[in-house]
Amino acid sequence: MSLSLEALPLLKPENVRLLKRRTVPGLAGFSPLNDHHHHRRTAYFTTHPIFLGKTSSHARSTVTPVLRSKEGSTAAELTEQPVKILAVVGEGTISPLKCATWEEVMLHTAKRLKWVDEGYEMLVFTDRLCKSRDQIALDLQKELLSANILVVVAVTNQESVKWIQNNGRSIPNIICFDSSGDLTNKLGGSHVLSETKGTLFENIVGISQLKKTKEPVEVVQTVSEAWDRHNSDDIRFCLLVIINTYIKPVPILKNLRSKGFSTLNCMVKNCGPQILNCLMDPNCRKALQCLNRCSPVDQVCNYRCIASYESPNLEAFSLCVLQKNNCLDLDAKILEKPYVPPMAKFRDKDLCHEAAEDLFVGWLGSLDWSWRVVAGQNPAYDQFPCQYQLFYRGKAKGSFWYEPIFQVKTLEGEMVWRRRKYRIKRGKVPGTFYFSVLDNGVVSNEFWTIVDVSDDLSWGLFHYSGAARVAGQSYTGAVLVSPDGAYPKESEGSRLFFALEKCGIKDWELFIVDNCSCQDPPLGIPEGSRLHSMINVKDQSWAYQ
Repeated sequence: MSLSLEALPLLKPENVRLLKRRTVPGLAGFSPLNDHHHHRRTAYFTTHPIFLGKTSSHARSTVTPVLRSKEGSTAAELTEQPVKILAVVGEGTISPLKCATWEEVMLHTAKRLKWVDEGYEMLVFTDRLCKSRDQIALDLQKELLSANILVVVAVTNQESVKWIQNNGRSIPNIICFDSSGDLTNKLGGSHVLSETKGTLFENIVGISQLKKTKEPVEVVQTVSEAWDRHNSDDIRFCLLVIINTYIKPVPILKNLRSKGFSTLNCMVKNCGPQILNCLMDPNCRKALQCLNRCSPVDQVCNYRCIASYESPNLEAFSLCVLQKNNCLDLDAKILEKPYVPPMAKFRDKDLCHEAAEDLFVGWLGSLDWSWRVVAGQNPAYDQFPCQYQLFYRGKAKGSFWYEPIFQVKTLEGEMVWRRRKYRIKRGKVPGTFYFSVLDNGVVSNEFWTIVDVSDDLSWGLFHYSGAARVAGQSYTGAVLVSPDGAYPKESEGSRLFFALEKCGIKDWELFIVDNCSCQDPPLGIPEGSRLHSMINVKDQSWAYQ
């Protein structure tokens, strides 16, 4: 189902007039809410596009694949149904992910699929096996007979191409990236033709008559846009979209489906003044229009819309529709996988809660900030320029706060500073914490882990897993930090590698933060705030490395 802003009945002139008649008494008492957001949260409006329109054959088609799922089986059957994926990559071929080989990338993707569902199994082979006659090659042929999906990446050798053509005929879903033009994509048993075969990146020009529907085109567009972003999250997402559409529902995608009339009725009944205020506010209206142009799964695009046009009216709109009334009837939980253990000792002493908080506080006091972000793993939320972290203890006993300050390039090309605020509570295990924030009108909760911090505090690695429950979104990520925003010295390489491995992250997944032009960040903490209680932070030897 595709949606367009212009098509939403709620936004038609006659219905806006109706809303005015029904809600005028509430307008006088409306007051904007305080601005407490955070850059890691997703832009949930396009994820749930009932806000933006009704079904339209001319609207952006990337919505459809994630709104539909495999039907016709009972819930129990679909839950138990295993999914087998085979990936064949060109031997020795290099990916755009910091020159990691495609074999490395796809093997890591296989591991990350298990975090979503243990029933997802992906086996990875190089095309060398296509030219071999040993037992492993025979095993590959057997696996192809029962595969649900075949992923072909960077295969151009003609002998390998012919082998795949001859042995992959029975596979219902075949997707090919950066491969020979002689290879053809197939979805749901139907061939998907493009101007250039062997790739999903080109314009679709036709679909097999076996299935006269636009669905394969829409899946191709969604998958190709995600693949083109060249990061591990989106590579996994490509496979989840196909599983969700043609094999069985993917739980983490179920919240992307609109609830129809019940949602619209809830919005009109409970949030008329907030809707009208948003529509009459140029920035709020631009935000909705901007969000409608984004794919609901493109969180980078979504967040840029929010950051460019954020306003109190936009926050009030989402606070009413989502947080207070949950008009979309959604739910999301913090993901349990991967499990990331916190560091157990610091400077040869068992880590306690007070010391763990001190590690977050970091360099604040000696410097004007706790940490600066060097790199992050999440492609949507960890790569903004000039990220500063402020951790501090509040005036009230036991209170602890986190305020990130970062830059955003708006859609008008302007660089602006943004600041958010979190409340922090200790977890059961020292080095773990629960974060919460009201972000654009929606409460988000996160579980943070201090994975490691060097003894001289020259770098640290923090992992997080979070969820915006009423927005139906879950997410994970990690940030590498240092006092000056510079990458840790080479001598720390092995320790950093091990810390990343604890998170299930490869170094080639990290996005380097641009810390070049960071003039006049809006720093500072509330008067009366407290800093360290146990750890002495004075040594700045890192500055002379």
